[in-house]
Amino acid sequence: MIRNILLVFILITSSAITAQRTSSSPYSFFGIGDEFSPVTVEQSAMGGIGVAYSHYKYLNFTNPAAYANLRYTTYSFGLLNNKLSLDNGGVKQSSNSTSLSYFALAFPIGNKAGMSFGLQPVSSVGYSLSNSILGDDNETVSEITLFSGEGGVSRIYSSFGIKVYKELSLGIEVDYKFGNIDNSILNQRAGVSLATKYKETTNVKGGSITLGAQYKKALKNNLIISGGATFKMGNDLKVTGDDYLYSLSVNNSGGEFGRDTISQSEISGNYKLPLKTTLGAGLGKDDKWYVGLEYEKQDAIETTGFLNTTNSAYAYGESNRISLGGFYIPKINSISSYWERVTYRVGVRLEKTGLLVDGSDPYTNYTAVDDFGISFGLGLPLKQLSSVNMGFEFGKRGTTANNLIKENYFNFRLSLSLTDTNWFQKRKID
Repeated sequence: MIRNILLVFILITSSAITAQRTSSSPYSFFGIGDEFSPVTVEQSAMGGIGVAYSHYKYLNFTNPAAYANLRYTTYSFGLLNNKLSLDNGGVKQSSNSTSLSYFALAFPIGNKAGMSFGLQPVSSVGYSLSNSILGDDNETVSEITLFSGEGGVSRIYSSFGIKVYKELSLGIEVDYKFGNIDNSILNQRAGVSLATKYKETTNVKGGSITLGAQYKKALKNNLIISGGATFKMGNDLKVTGDDYLYSLSVNNSGGEFGRDTISQSEISGNYKLPLKTTLGAGLGKDDKWYVGLEYEKQDAIETTGFLNTTNSAYAYGESNRISLGGFYIPKINSISSYWERVTYRVGVRLEKTGLLVDGSDPYTNYTAVDDFGISFGLGLPLKQLSSVNMGFEFGKRGTTANNLIKENYFNFRLSLSLTDTNWFQKRKID
């Protein structure tokens, strides 16, 4: 029954996940948009850790080697609600958005291997910004420029992990990214009957490969120490499409009426992603507690050939992230108290996104856009090892210095993780 319900669900959501607008951040203007960390709700509640952690029923989007320890077929999908507050040092605005964050299936293959595949958003574009220039009287607007964008990139992936030695597992993940992004700049001047608009419609696609390894060793007193590493190989995202420059008239309600096409050309660019390395270590007891530390590093991204790459107001530098988190279960087999069977998670994350922005001419003083978040969550057990997982994250990104925008956000994440009989296990008849 579960299998039939989720097959219908994936057919409904597979088209919707690529079309939804899941970001209202002005930073989604840059590159392919506001990028999402590829983590489950359980991982995000622990600061995003996962490279050294594996579990017999939970998915792991960080390290494909973790699927070597999977023992149950698991279906999981997650939702994200984002509340965002923007501050430019003078004006504050807020927004709210809800979106599907992933749909995935994982299953064991024998006793030493496991596999997963699914669909996830990679990035989202959803911004609307304006810049006004006052006339000589410093009161009336003489020129206004509107910047807007929408779209995003998603991915389908397949992961495989296998235990090659008693304490060592290896894994590989292959994915394919795809999506559409539209950006536009509209300029209108006082006293001029027609406005001008530059519009760019692009298609993004490309694949990547991630290699992973995990090592787990049992110590005294039922302690388990673990280590993990992943290497996401360098790859290119191909950007193709068309750009248009044309004149138009705009009525009082904002309606646009195109007039003459000034120019049109094809777009051919690249979003070059260098090698990304993630290392981590952890210590814990099975189904009792776990504490992990994780570090991620990537060299500067390179972009060529599409709209926001021609704007010298931003650049990319080296990015890195450090996360600390874990969980605690009071008593997983408690009969007297439901709350003793609940999984309590907590984590903290400090990230240098690699994005550098200069909010004023002549674009020589770039400021790093950093991200800091504190998270916690609950894993509420259901029947047959299934669970509902909730995650809460408070964080801030950016700064009001150098004419930039500071974002304060609250993310609420919810996932349903359902377990089913192992597809490759022979049923026994008594």
